[in-house]
Amino acid sequence: MTASHYEIFADYHQFYLQDDDQSFGDLSAAWTEEATDRLLAVAPHVIGVGTARNMTVPVSVIVHGARPQIREEEWDLITTASLKIDTGRIVVAGCTDYYPDAARIEVRPGVYEAIVCYGKLESLSADGLEGEDSYHVHLFPGSEIPPATLKTRKKGESGTDKPVASHPV
Repeated sequence: MTASHYEIFADYHQFYLQDDDQSFGDLSAAWTEEATDRLLAVAPHVIGVGTARNMTVPVSVIVHGARPQIREEEWDLITTASLKIDTGRIVVAGCTDYYPDAARIEVRPGVYEAIVCYGKLESLSADGLEGEDSYHVHLFPGSEIPPATLKTRKKGESGTDKPVASHPV
């Protein structure tokens, strides 16, 4: 297991993980109403993770050798998807970050399943600028799967009544 921790500027309420090939990464058509509700958009070789805040947020990416055990009760929302990596490098960045300077994680090329865990989404301040929300992406070798929600948010949790994960125009 390898864990990497970042502070990512989640401009437009999102950050992404993608194969380190700049021809990938276009999520503009992927942020459908369903994806926005799920806080997870998927396109070839990229996943976009929606955030509760349009600010710098803590992000952890943990690469496992096999599917990890996730304790559902610790998280407000849990989603899953797959991410194909051809280059052996995963880029982790905010959507407006300068691509050459973005963080990279070395992995074996292949298909990875991602379990995205969203914590403390309800902790946002009234203005939405401060909070204890966090985002943890667990990656492990797997197969191609459609995006899905494993655990849904309770009604009233932050982000359910305001738009999130909007794509820059």
